[in-house]
Amino acid sequence: MTIDTPNWANTNPGDIERGVNDAIRTVERLADELVSVPDGRRSFENTVQPLDEISNVFTLASGRYGFLSQVSADEELRNVAHQQEERLSVFAAGLGFREDIDRALKAYASRAELEALPDDARRLLEFALRDYRRNGLDLPKQTRDELKSLQERLVGLGIQFRKNIDDYEDHIEVSRDELDGLPDSYIERLRTVEDGGAVRYKIGLDYPELHPFLDSAHDGELRRELFRKNHNKSADTNIELLEEALGVRSSMAALLGYESWAAYALEVKMAKQSDAVLEFLLDLEERLQPKLASDLARLSDEQERRTGVGGPVDIADWRYYTNQVIQEQYQVDPFEVAAYFPLDAVLDGMFRVYEELVGVRFVRRPDVVDSAWNEDAQPFDIVDPSGGEALARFYMDLYPRPGKFGHAAAFTLRGGRRLAEGGYQRPISAIVANFTKPTESSPSLLRHTEVVTLFHEFGHILHQTLTTSRYTRFSGTRVERDFVEAPSQMLEHWCWQPDMLSSFSRHYETGDPLPKSLIDRMIEAKHTSSAIATLRQVYFSRLDLAYHSESGRSTDELARELHPITGFPFPEDTHFQAGFGHLFGYDAGYYGYLWSRVFGDDMFTRFEAPGTSVSGIGSEYRQHILEPGGTADADRLIHRFLGREPNADAFLRELGLST
Repeated sequence: MTIDTPNWANTNPGDIERGVNDAIRTVERLADELVSVPDGRRSFENTVQPLDEISNVFTLASGRYGFLSQVSADEELRNVAHQQEERLSVFAAGLGFREDIDRALKAYASRAELEALPDDARRLLEFALRDYRRNGLDLPKQTRDELKSLQERLVGLGIQFRKNIDDYEDHIEVSRDELDGLPDSYIERLRTVEDGGAVRYKIGLDYPELHPFLDSAHDGELRRELFRKNHNKSADTNIELLEEALGVRSSMAALLGYESWAAYALEVKMAKQSDAVLEFLLDLEERLQPKLASDLARLSDEQERRTGVGGPVDIADWRYYTNQVIQEQYQVDPFEVAAYFPLDAVLDGMFRVYEELVGVRFVRRPDVVDSAWNEDAQPFDIVDPSGGEALARFYMDLYPRPGKFGHAAAFTLRGGRRLAEGGYQRPISAIVANFTKPTESSPSLLRHTEVVTLFHEFGHILHQTLTTSRYTRFSGTRVERDFVEAPSQMLEHWCWQPDMLSSFSRHYETGDPLPKSLIDRMIEAKHTSSAIATLRQVYFSRLDLAYHSESGRSTDELARELHPITGFPFPEDTHFQAGFGHLFGYDAGYYGYLWSRVFGDDMFTRFEAPGTSVSGIGSEYRQHILEPGGTADADRLIHRFLGREPNADAFLRELGLST
């Protein structure tokens, strides 16, 4: 079977507008047909299943058109895609407030023999009823109308907030001498300008430029200047948008009868309640205090050794001194390590690992690259080796460009679902990342942290594309938001296995694998500053929770109040929350990165047992975690895979803590 994919390359602004118009008309038709069925003739097929058809239409339109707002190199196309994505999102939100659909569902549910429905079908109905309840359909019409208006405004705020981050550009300019500490392979990729006949180098806020500079540049003043610029990303536009959005969410929660937006958002997650999240974060914070004191003292000693200045390390410098400790005490230089990870070798190795793990093949499709949105977006098919059938397609768009999504993420462009006429709708997904672009003289070289990122994001691709869900609603990564990272976090562990690292590392000049002695030192250095890094995540999680629990306080006030969690003084005159894109989409859910890591680390223990067959356990991982998607609650999926209740022992060991 071949996979039909859209032609993003030939898409123009008119195509986007017409495509969204068609999607809206299709949804209106499906909704009208649903509500027109007499109550006495209602069935699952004519009342519940059309809602999944509608969900599929939205997913297809977003992946075909809205996605271009994140990846197109054409500014006009991005802007039109942003506008139409907002229009589509507002329309979709409005559909969730239609009384006639809610009445139709309730009429069917009142006469349906629910126990006779298959589990996933019953779950689809239950979730649909829950959605309408959570949109206030049991409330008076005036309240519903107010909620709808607020929801539409919230959609627009979120899209604009994300666009401002993606479009934001700032940089510092430095001399060649001020790049001391950074290798030629980094410097030769930087943009340059002439100033009075001298060449100046521009360091921007994209990760391939930002993180190596903060990690390795010896000039502390410049590190701090760049750090502050990054912590003020979009502050001139996004603070106002964020604070309005928080007010909108608080108003919506109150109208719906919840004490806060956090209480509303957490109702449908694994954690269920704010108290459970707060207890988890506070417990983790307490456990990390001895390690934090040790981490900070170690960095302070390194600072004094290098500069003669004692006392606390500035928050802008913790990455640098962590890197210096790793280099000095463990002889691990991230740029030396990167020389062993040319992107092509990492991709080949990652594909081999995952092919064995889940029993598929990844096949390049150069014949369809001309239809991709950019020449950097490379297509692959996921193929069943037993019969050669293409199960899904994914694209890898891995290099930065102006206006592109600025982080690393996996996007669902078409979800998997059972088709009405038989067969299965083959999923399409894309990894969008910002790794260093190759030059004529040097390949793209990944730091080990970037290798981990790639393995992680490709885990999402597997989750999205190997789904067997009958319904769009439960397809792929459509699971509880505080579980969605766990399957990918489990796969990060392959990047720390000595045999695995040796198998796919290859020095870009000599072809030699990563030396065992260097791998051993990397593993030994793994827990350096682990408490600092984790408590930064605790801080972000606590702040996100506070933003959505405490109304009426400024975002700056809360950011300052909770900052001691990090172990560092607050960096004055900064507003990092303006560039914190997770506040839309993960609102009141950022804790999920830490929460889900508990399960991801625990799941990997199955692969650590002596004599374990990677393909054998991998088959169970595919069967119990990847394929079901959201067809069952996450705790049931985890229990099936582990064969026991999960625990945090592996998670704590990964932080360098005793259990």
